[in-house]
Amino acid sequence: MLEDLKAVLFKQVSLNKEIQQVLLSPHRTGGLVEPEFDFGNASLGDGGVSFDSCRTVDQKFSQRRTIEWKPKADKFLLAICVSGQMSNHLICLEKHMFFAALLNRVLVIPSSRVDYQYDRVLDIDNINKCLGRKVVISFEEFSNMKNHHMHIDKFLCYFSHPEPCYLDEERIKKLKSLGLSMGKPEPVWVEDTRKPKKRTSQDILSKFTHDDNVMAIGDVFFAAVEQEWVAQPGGPIAHQCKTLIEPSRLILLTAQRFIQTFLGRNFIALHFRRHGFLKFCNVKKPSCFYPIPQAADCILRVIKRANAPVIYLSTDAAESETGLLQTLVVLNGRSVPLVKRPARNSAEKWDALLYRHKIEGDSQVEAMLDKTICALSSVFIGASGSTFTEDILRLRKDWGSASLCDEYLCQGEEPNIVAEIE
Repeated sequence: MLEDLKAVLFKQVSLNKEIQQVLLSPHRTGGLVEPEFDFGNASLGDGGVSFDSCRTVDQKFSQRRTIEWKPKADKFLLAICVSGQMSNHLICLEKHMFFAALLNRVLVIPSSRVDYQYDRVLDIDNINKCLGRKVVISFEEFSNMKNHHMHIDKFLCYFSHPEPCYLDEERIKKLKSLGLSMGKPEPVWVEDTRKPKKRTSQDILSKFTHDDNVMAIGDVFFAAVEQEWVAQPGGPIAHQCKTLIEPSRLILLTAQRFIQTFLGRNFIALHFRRHGFLKFCNVKKPSCFYPIPQAADCILRVIKRANAPVIYLSTDAAESETGLLQTLVVLNGRSVPLVKRPARNSAEKWDALLYRHKIEGDSQVEAMLDKTICALSSVFIGASGSTFTEDILRLRKDWGSASLCDEYLCQGEEPNIVAEIE
């Protein structure tokens, strides 16, 4: 009986899909994206059939390939991250952790005097707790251990082009202003940030293994080392937590309180990157910058699949763009609210922790808060080409919150108009 019902339903879904394609194809440049129903997860109830098409993805954590990070107490690796903004630096830091694990070294977190203030957005001590041993230390702790007499014994560059270690003279002066003495950075091979070669852990061991006590490695954001291993859920290092690089406890609790106040359990998160993205996307083939009406159509398709009543909007777009988007995100005659974090209001208590610890208004804290809210959503729509989106996808994968309905905005579809290059 159930098998007959499944067969009938399958035919009806296929017929509906064909009808929609015929009706909608004259107005679209890409194919119709519809959910792939898994009849093995169909359930009968109240006289109907429901399909969990947006269920979370089984990440198969038990099948992870991992490496033990057991550093020697007197061997240090200074992480150098200079490319792009915070999201790039977090990815760079994650790769430096992998290098430190391979080389059996304690990782020294960059100083806030030359980089971001990581301890405002990350729980550094939690990384050590997850490993059950001391694997990372702050730059200040490293400085105290060395009695403020710090020398980099070996300064190696993963990238040789466009300049060694991705460092200019100004950056090197900033590093030296920390009290660090060093020799000239040395590239270990010919490697261009614009065309990185695929490398293995053995390549790293053969080029970066030295007996010097203090080592520094230049920016590794663009490094293509063991990509599948590094990108697996939970990362490549053996630990007792879901992930090593995650928001601080204060930010996580604030995100949960915001969700409880404004969004509820079932919501879609949208990273709608616009500022500077028009030029960035239009030099790519195909472009990733979509007109507002087309973006609204793509968002509505996801809303239908997820059946969520509200959307959290993480964006740098102007009000003129988000206002138009809101007027177009209408389903069955009802506007689906696009919710942004409101300005500070003492009558609201969801952000009290940030205010109490005097980190409210910090741009990096707010960016990490946005990431955290998006990572906790039922379904996430990201911006293709954005490392901010990629870091959210990493968190969703590591936390086990990734959904089968997660996608990039207008995924598989080209903009219906693209401006000429200037």
